[in-house]
Amino acid sequence: MRSDSLPTTICQERKKDPIEMFHSGQLVKVCAPMVRYSKWAMADGYGACLINKPELVHDMVRQVRNRVESPRFSVSIKIRIHDDLARTIDLCRKAEATGVSWITVHGRTVEERHQPVHYDAIKMIKENVSIPIVANGDIRSLKEAENVWQMTGTDGVMVARGLLTNPAMFAGYEETPLKCIWDWVDISLELGTPFMCFHQHLMYMMEKITSRQEKRVFNALSSTSAVLDYLTDHYGDESLSKSL
Repeated sequence: MRSDSLPTTICQERKKDPIEMFHSGQLVKVCAPMVRYSKWAMADGYGACLINKPELVHDMVRQVRNRVESPRFSVSIKIRIHDDLARTIDLCRKAEATGVSWITVHGRTVEERHQPVHYDAIKMIKENVSIPIVANGDIRSLKEAENVWQMTGTDGVMVARGLLTNPAMFAGYEETPLKCIWDWVDISLELGTPFMCFHQHLMYMMEKITSRQEKRVFNALSSTSAVLDYLTDHYGDESLSKSL
């Protein structure tokens, strides 16, 4: 890796019980399970559709709790909300009683996709349980993360698409810095990341820093070498050229 990589702060909290982080009084920022897999999940009867099978959810949490000896082991669930919020609150209360450590709430129903997030519902859930609650949905900047945290009174926020578009978001960057893009190139080359994954993440990361015409050209590239040539031509990186 190059010396001009993004500054890295060693997180001392990682050595602690995750629950302790939620009691620090500071915003806990969490990377969500990534998108593009939820529909694979709905068809097979797991994922968001499990909110309609509360007894199964409780049994799953209970089974994990019974099989892991360490009391410090964190067991969490991520849910959407019901149209009838009382059902969601009941689900969360029962999950809490079963031993779940914390719950992430995406503030939309299963049917909702691009509708506004119901942050008021997340706030209501937080007010009705004692365990930490993490807010999720349409958080695309660090400022938005802090606003949602304050608005909902939750213990943290979880982000998916916002981090795909800008992996440096939690560090306070408004858009993906070039250093972050080159870091991803280095990591991908070192690990032999499959082209589709390598290219797709770059498409996300470059969304805000490329024009519509540039997107059409970049998104049509079909090989790692073509991508590297494009990046070198447009965002020349001396150290990358030396490594090829």
